[in-house]
Amino acid sequence: MTFPLFDLTGRRALVTGSSQGIGLALARGLAQHGASVVLNGRDPVKLRAAAGSLKNEGYEARVSDFDVTDPDAVKRGVDAIEAEVGVIDILINNAGMQFRSPLEDFPIDRWEQLLKTNVSSVFYVGQAVARHMIGRGQGKIINIASVQSELARPGIAPYTATKGAVKNLTRGMCADWAKHGLQINAIAPGYFKTPLNQALVDNPEFSSWLEKRTPAARWGNVEELVGAAVFLAGKASSFVNGHTLYVDGGITTSL
Repeated sequence: MTFPLFDLTGRRALVTGSSQGIGLALARGLAQHGASVVLNGRDPVKLRAAAGSLKNEGYEARVSDFDVTDPDAVKRGVDAIEAEVGVIDILINNAGMQFRSPLEDFPIDRWEQLLKTNVSSVFYVGQAVARHMIGRGQGKIINIASVQSELARPGIAPYTATKGAVKNLTRGMCADWAKHGLQINAIAPGYFKTPLNQALVDNPEFSSWLEKRTPAARWGNVEELVGAAVFLAGKASSFVNGHTLYVDGGITTSL
């Protein structure tokens, strides 16, 4: 039995930051619903290993290891995919990084790095892909925001600033590109067990605090983000635009 509203057969998705963690889980989830995927990341070895794991599971997976913080590399990489692999129907802007430090001691170079990785990359890749999508009159862009688009926590103020920017950039992309047939939305994950969060997962004090703070009383598993991505990537969300979907176990709903 197939469900057309959630069927991605014949669609191609580019997922940035997809050699591990949330990005790889989302790429796998889209592939499970019929999409062919192009993985992007900074480490070519890890990237090819990730693609190999998807291929071994029977899915179509390619790699493109351009640097998402370099606008010229992004344009070349996106244009090459469009010309040599095929059109990009779905983009998931997932590449991101974290650095924790008291704000008064936060290194300037880390601030600049966070901005480039978490915000500029969304603009660079989004723009490069949208230029192709606009000509076709259709396309799906999903930006990965965060509960930190709404909330703040000591030690990560710059990260919070970048994820707030992703939320509003998603709105801006909608305002400019919805008229061309594109749907641009964001997924805002709560606290998930990922390599980015491993230090927190391994910290009993933090995990205890998180379980008490989250109505669902637990960490999220990355597979629990797939449903939101498939919804926003498929026909089911044809009139959903500029929206940020929180997948957070309820942490943004209560004090």
